[in-house]
Amino acid sequence: MENKYDFHEDLKDIKKVNFKDMKLTPFKLKLINLVGKATCTVVKIDPRLKVTKIIVPGYKKTNLKVSVYEPINIDKNAPCIIYYHGGAFMAEGYSYMHKIASYYSLYAKCKLFFINYRLAPKYPFPIGVEDCYSSLTWIYDNADKLEINKDKIAVCGDSAGGTLAAAITHMSRDRNGPKICFQMLVYPATDISQNTQSIRDFTDSPGWNSNLNKQMWEKYLKDGDKGMLGYASPMNMENFKNLPDAYIEVEEFDCLRDEGIEYGEKLKKYGNKVELNYVKGTFHGFDGMAVNRNIVKETIKKRIDALKRAFYGKD
Repeated sequence: MENKYDFHEDLKDIKKVNFKDMKLTPFKLKLINLVGKATCTVVKIDPRLKVTKIIVPGYKKTNLKVSVYEPINIDKNAPCIIYYHGGAFMAEGYSYMHKIASYYSLYAKCKLFFINYRLAPKYPFPIGVEDCYSSLTWIYDNADKLEINKDKIAVCGDSAGGTLAAAITHMSRDRNGPKICFQMLVYPATDISQNTQSIRDFTDSPGWNSNLNKQMWEKYLKDGDKGMLGYASPMNMENFKNLPDAYIEVEEFDCLRDEGIEYGEKLKKYGNKVELNYVKGTFHGFDGMAVNRNIVKETIKKRIDALKRAFYGKD
C-alpha cells in the first residue's frame, strides 16, 4: 500500500493502517470507543480557550453531553459552531477531533459546541441525526443565555459528522427550524448508493475504505430509513434549494472523495454557494494522524479562513 498511492511528502513516513478486511464486530466497536474515551482524558487544549461541559436535550428528552470551547474574554453575541464528530455514526469523538475543533473556536473567534450524539448500532438512524437537530434547536432557543449570535450559527462535521451536518441543513429548512448561516463538511459521506469511482478504487486506502463504508451504512440503517432516507444520505434529498453556503473538503485517496464532490455540485446546481477544497496527496482522517505536519496546518487554516469569511466577511 505504501507504493500504491502517491501521498503528500508530509505524509509519506506516517504508518498507515490498512483496514481492507476489517469487520466492525460489536467487540471491535466497543474497543474503538474505549480507546476513544481514553484519548480524550489526555487531550491538551490551548490555555487561551475556556472549556466547559453542559447537558443539552436530545431526541425524545434524552440528555446529551456537550463540550463547549470558547476563547477567553470572547465578546458577547459571538458566532457559534455546532460540531458533529466523525466515527462512522458508531464511534465516540477522539481527542484529535476535539483538538481540531478547538482550533476552529480559537482562530475563528467563536463558541463551539461539540455534540456527543447517540451512536449506532445501539441507536440506529434516525436517533443520531435527531439528537443533532435537537441540540441545534436548544442552542438556538437559548442563544441569549449562551451569549451567541443566533444569526451566525454554523454546522460543521468530519466524515459521518459531515453527513450529519449536511442532513441538519435540510432538516432545519424543512421544519422551519433555526436558520443556519454556514455548513462546513470535511470528507463527508453523502451517498448510500456507493456507486462512485472512488468507492470502487479505494478498497484498501488508509483511514477509511469502501469495505468499512458498506458496513457503516448497514449498521446505521439497520432499522431502515423510516421514510427519511435523505436525512441519512443527503444525496437522496429532492429539494436542494435555500441551503447555507458551504465549504466542502475532500481528500485525494479517500473512497468518499467523489460523493463529496458530487454533493457540492448538486448544491451549486440549485443556486447555493460552495467552496470545494480538493486536497491532493491526502487520505481520510489524515488530519488526525499528522496534526503537526505542514499539509495539515495548511488545510486546517483553509477551513478556519472559510469560517471567518462566513462569520465576519473576511479571512
